[in-house]
Amino acid sequence: MKVLIVNTSDIQGGAARAAYRLHRSLLTQGVESRMLVLSKSSDDFTVETISSTQREKITVKAGSYIDKVPLMFYKNRTQTHFSPAWVAFGDLEKKIEEIKPDIVHLHWVCGGMMRPEDMARIKVPIVWSLHDMWAFTGGCHYDENCQAYENVCGRCKVLGSEKEKDLSRSVFLRKQKIFSKFEKLTVVGLSRWLHDCAKKSTLLKEKVHVQLPNLIDTDIFKPFDWDMARELLNLPKEKKLVLYGAMGATSDPRKGFTLLSEAMTQIEDQDIAFVVFGSERPKEEPEIGVPTYYLGKLHDDISLVALYSAVDVMVVPSMQENLSNAIMESLSCATPVVAFAIGGNVDMIEHQKNGYTAKPFDTADLAKGIMWILDQDETEYHTLCNNAREKVLKEFDSTVVAQRYVKLYQEVLDGQ
Repeated sequence: MKVLIVNTSDIQGGAARAAYRLHRSLLTQGVESRMLVLSKSSDDFTVETISSTQREKITVKAGSYIDKVPLMFYKNRTQTHFSPAWVAFGDLEKKIEEIKPDIVHLHWVCGGMMRPEDMARIKVPIVWSLHDMWAFTGGCHYDENCQAYENVCGRCKVLGSEKEKDLSRSVFLRKQKIFSKFEKLTVVGLSRWLHDCAKKSTLLKEKVHVQLPNLIDTDIFKPFDWDMARELLNLPKEKKLVLYGAMGATSDPRKGFTLLSEAMTQIEDQDIAFVVFGSERPKEEPEIGVPTYYLGKLHDDISLVALYSAVDVMVVPSMQENLSNAIMESLSCATPVVAFAIGGNVDMIEHQKNGYTAKPFDTADLAKGIMWILDQDETEYHTLCNNAREKVLKEFDSTVVAQRYVKLYQEVLDGQ
């Protein structure tokens, strides 16, 4: 069985990390897996790129900007990511034909990687893991709860558009025309929430749907010595540490930093400190009433393991979330997580068993959840930590989940 994992990047970004983890796990299962990307950051020889020369790399970088040109006409658009996917760079079709895979497994393929038209020319069965909502919307990666994808896009909330026939409508109709030709497409919802959304969508409801999660190497993401972790990261040992982090942690509204900041102001415990990773200290730092440590971007798994092990609780206040790598990583390192009871969060966090799921967007309940974790006595807190680790070992461990993907690939090839 020859599997080709396709993603815009190999290790930069949450979807890339998830796709790369699957690729490496398939290799350990004896599957002939290769990964094809637009932009390669690792030195892994099993990862190939369609932009190997300097000229191609420059073209690719320019292409990511060119793809955004249509957005310039929408001055009132929100900060939610929107991809028209009207241009793509690199001879993807030729590269796939050279590799000759039995199955092409698509992941996050925007940013100039692939157009819907390019997908239609793939000659082997396609499995497509949905890392966000883009596959079944008119271009937004998260719909800000408008649910127009269940009918037809237009008057796009993300674009700030008042026109029915706007960019979202044209992208939606392009996809509708092209996706109707896909005979061998299996859609993988990484969370139960996104799985259900895709099944309700106009664009994908007629396809085969499977719900399978991302996976994680629990031999890498495991508890690390608390004292040493705080020393390595220069974090105070006398404080209870609350962790928050994401790509663009303080700048992406969907990630809920404003909500978390408001929740933190409602906590009166003076023994708490706040730790942020994924962003540098902002120019206008919010006043949340406790000492705050900004660690910037962490680029390797070892640093992340040390960070998760150094803190007492992780908080993920996202307003829409698929299957958060941060939640899975934190739980795997035996650190409880507090998040809103939305999306894929409830697939991983069991309320008051390995964390706390707060009422959606209720900052008072978010604050209550943080304090509920921090106020546990030593025995109760230790139980929460053990439960966190056990949840991941049972349901998201790389060996367990990779075997389920291998089974899926075989069923697709057998035409079941």
